[in-house]
Amino acid sequence: MSAEAQNKTAFPDGSLAVESLDIEAQGIAHRADGKVIFIDGALPFEQVSVSVHRKKNNWEAGTVTAIHRESSQRVRPGCPHFGLHAGACGGCKMQHLHPAAQVAIKQRVLEDNLWHLGKVKAETLLRPIEGPTWGYRYRARLSVRHVHKKGVVLIGFHERKSRYVADMAVCPVLHPRVSAMLMPLRELIFGMDARETCPQIELAAGDEVIALVLRHLEPLSEDDLARLRAFGQQHGVQWWLQPKGPDTVHLLDEPVSADAPTLSYGLPEFGITMPFKPTDFTQVNPAINRVLVTRALRLLDARPHERVIDWFCGLGNFTLPIATSAGEVLGIEGSEALVARSRENLERNSAGRSRPLAPTQFAARNLFEMTPGQLVTDGTAQKWLVDPPREGAFALAKALADLHQQPDLRGGWLPPQRIVYVSCNPATLARDAGLLVHQAGYRCVAAGAVNMFPHTAHVESMAVFELADAGRPA
Repeated sequence: MSAEAQNKTAFPDGSLAVESLDIEAQGIAHRADGKVIFIDGALPFEQVSVSVHRKKNNWEAGTVTAIHRESSQRVRPGCPHFGLHAGACGGCKMQHLHPAAQVAIKQRVLEDNLWHLGKVKAETLLRPIEGPTWGYRYRARLSVRHVHKKGVVLIGFHERKSRYVADMAVCPVLHPRVSAMLMPLRELIFGMDARETCPQIELAAGDEVIALVLRHLEPLSEDDLARLRAFGQQHGVQWWLQPKGPDTVHLLDEPVSADAPTLSYGLPEFGITMPFKPTDFTQVNPAINRVLVTRALRLLDARPHERVIDWFCGLGNFTLPIATSAGEVLGIEGSEALVARSRENLERNSAGRSRPLAPTQFAARNLFEMTPGQLVTDGTAQKWLVDPPREGAFALAKALADLHQQPDLRGGWLPPQRIVYVSCNPATLARDAGLLVHQAGYRCVAAGAVNMFPHTAHVESMAVFELADAGRPA
């Protein structure tokens, strides 16, 4: 590090100039000798004093003790349980940073990952997708603990850097009705016979129904079941019970009528309604999901004469909207059970439409062991939609690269002209992008961040790839 750079990052009084923010929402600074230090609670362009709590040969970690020059992007956190103090909730890391600056940092994280991990630079940066920053979280897993010393039950997220449950009275990022329900829920569980054996409550909110899944390690007494029913009626929530693994989840009581509202979310632009179970994977933020699906389909640009494959299709979040414009659709997932659920959702959404959905099929594959031969077997598709879990789609990208480099394996099979890749992990997206661009014959024509989880360091994103010889995108 040059002397000029040192003077900009360390001051005679020992305070530091914060240069940037990492993916864990820690400020990054350098000491006068060039050693990097990660600082909880610090923001870029601030001058801060730091208390170091961890030292390694090449780096240190610490916490802000004083701010001598404050960032213009620092804001007052919207949650009373946010902070650096002992007992603070660890569910959010960026509430002290203006939401617009959060989005800009996530966009930069995406760009840096693409370049440093994949040696890929998108030709166009998409406008980040953003939306409501409070009350957005319609899915959450809340820990439950009976604390004998305090004589209370705590329900919420874990404390910052701790295994203990934070003492939360509200949670402004949760669905507003659930945030207002935290204290009544604590009182409910405290009054139950099973307060020692209920470790978790899972939230799943749809457009009309709020479902709470109670994990219980022992059978519930009749008195406890009655308490749950009374709470559900008073607060307008639907109770589900989970005595063992996810497959054991079931409704506490069946709906009183066949036409009672069910747990579902809508994609109104496509005339699609997606029923789901409370333990199914669905997007946490329904407002962002609607925009995400709309943009993905616009970028995919599926035409009536084209076949599209939706890899990692889940319940059909993208598959069914694609079927409103494509000529044929194949949705592929990892389990037969999930594929069966996708077919049910297809049936529900096919009935009574003025314009029928395109012919749509679903199939189960081990998507982490894809081979060139399996790609050829699944047939040519002009467009792909790829929406993998955090592990990414390495096997899929590698099989595509192998077919590009060994044309004799293809037969009459042709690679997709365009791929829209929706990612919840910029590192695995960058790894797969490197394969697609450097070994499979694609260009990265566009990429952009998706702020699915405001106030957290979680980065979702979207990237578009085109065959290098396919010309510019329409």
